[in-house]
Amino acid sequence: MIDRELDSILKRVEKPARYIGGEVNMIRKDPDSVNVRIGFAFPDTYEIGMSYMGLQILYDILNRDPQIYCERVFAPAKDMEGLMRENGRKLFTLETFTPVDELDFFAFTLQYEMSYTNILNMLDLGGIPVRRQDRIKLASETGAVYPLIIGGGPCAYNPEPLADFFDAFLIGDGEELLADVCRAKIDCDDRDQFLETISRIDGVYVPEFYDVSYREDQTIEGYAANNAKAPEKVNRAVLRDIEQAAFPVNNLVPFIDTVHDRAVVETFRGCTRGCRFCQAGMIYRPVRERKPETIIDLAQKQIQNTGHDELSLLSLSTSDYSQFEPMATHLMGICKKQNVALSLPSLRLDSFSFNVLNEIQGYRKSGLTFAPEAGTQRLRDVINKNITEDDIYSAVRQAIELGWEHIKLYFMIGLPTETYEDLDGIAEIARRLIDINYEIRGRKGGRFRITVSVSNFVPKPHTPFQWIPQNTPEEFIEKHNYLSGKLRIKGVTFNYHETFTSSLEAALARGDRRMSRVIEEAWKSGCSFDAWTEYFDADKWSEAFQKSAAEFVFADGKSMEHFYNYRNRNEDEILPWDIIDPFVTKEFLLEESHKALEEKTTHDCREGCVGCGMNQHTECFVNMVNR
Repeated sequence: MIDRELDSILKRVEKPARYIGGEVNMIRKDPDSVNVRIGFAFPDTYEIGMSYMGLQILYDILNRDPQIYCERVFAPAKDMEGLMRENGRKLFTLETFTPVDELDFFAFTLQYEMSYTNILNMLDLGGIPVRRQDRIKLASETGAVYPLIIGGGPCAYNPEPLADFFDAFLIGDGEELLADVCRAKIDCDDRDQFLETISRIDGVYVPEFYDVSYREDQTIEGYAANNAKAPEKVNRAVLRDIEQAAFPVNNLVPFIDTVHDRAVVETFRGCTRGCRFCQAGMIYRPVRERKPETIIDLAQKQIQNTGHDELSLLSLSTSDYSQFEPMATHLMGICKKQNVALSLPSLRLDSFSFNVLNEIQGYRKSGLTFAPEAGTQRLRDVINKNITEDDIYSAVRQAIELGWEHIKLYFMIGLPTETYEDLDGIAEIARRLIDINYEIRGRKGGRFRITVSVSNFVPKPHTPFQWIPQNTPEEFIEKHNYLSGKLRIKGVTFNYHETFTSSLEAALARGDRRMSRVIEEAWKSGCSFDAWTEYFDADKWSEAFQKSAAEFVFADGKSMEHFYNYRNRNEDEILPWDIIDPFVTKEFLLEESHKALEEKTTHDCREGCVGCGMNQHTECFVNMVNR
């Protein structure tokens, strides 16, 4: 229940509904009736966090267990944070308004590196020391009790930059893993016993159980387990049968608009395409599909229980679902009868997909999105993006003939082996699409327009490009300026991503434990909401790097940023994330890296096993569909 002090604060902030809970389908339990209380924390605002389907899934699964109460916590916006600090109000859960330092677990989902300072800010706002060693020391000296700080999600596949702040990381699929970790707490007498117990569970990494040593050149010399219970390497957790996994049908329905305000059903997990830049395509292997009848049943129940007027299918590549056509056709009929919009993102734009899009969008056709990623076939072969210019041109031709007037094209710049000829290719594709529109609609061309968006390539762990240097900010800026000139084409709009943000993202993604110091320095200087353009402060981050690097001597006097971002990493170098085994072998990633430099492609897993190593641990897609 909201008290008078909180009520007074909420009257003075923008969007108070962010902080009041009580939504449709919110879970209510008596806190005194459960054994474990966990705050599931999304380190960004309510509107963004409530759009994350993983929150809905884990909230539903954990709260099915009568021993566990899972509550939600989001980062308060700047106005709310200021008033909370002014009034000495600790960060609280939305379900019971309990201060987070009174919970058993404070669990963060790690979706994006640029949210790391928000994590420290949320800990501090909750009255929790941000560093693990400080919490241990205070607990020993004063008897203070703090919640266990745990994290999971894609960024946990390199947990090292956050290692000094967290008690444990959960690596891999969380549906079974997080519940197992919560239940383990019930049977353990103290923190040490609990951490030793969960360290034996596949998918659990306890950073304090490992010592890291460094060479003179500042690269990692090795990891050494300092606890007999800790495994030499941490295996990821794999949900082997997604068909049997629980999936929510009573989704939380926000009072205010969120980024994605709709019913969502996950059709399958994983991807078989093998794009070499894509971390998700590697760490979410193998593909695991739900049956069409299960998807349809879940969709109908969600629509009925939430009142949403839009349904979206969730996957990395929607039309790669093995029974996509009959399933999509069936769902279109259901949605049409119930006046519900159907959203099918990440479609392969073939004839059937266009028919589907034509059916669900009718005469009000929104923009179509294509992601060629690179401007030339040579570079698309390097990154294993197996589409051709003919694929792009024929798809756009179909779209124009069916009435679409806005095409969005997504590219990356700074990819390995990229040349300015590849950048010219981006402009050539845009120019050719404008010409195709003129061919079909005449010289006036209607209101047809193209938006070209480029992002800066960020090498990620557990991908074939994890050894590759990133372009420097100066190189990115030069390429942005070059493309700005090349894309001065009537009907074409050019957008590009901010440069220093991409450089910081790369350092946070591929950093080691010493990055914890940088993150903490940046947070202490006032950094938070770094993913938001209006709050990001490049100067403060630069100062944080300089302060943190003072005690290190990097080769040739290079900077800390250069060490993490702009150098080639040797193939035999121990990488910060090598402590994690994603089941895609390093040998396979190296082979793919070599093939990239040779401009050779690798076929889709659906056409036969490519030998990534995943099938040594769990059943892969080809075997699953042939059962």
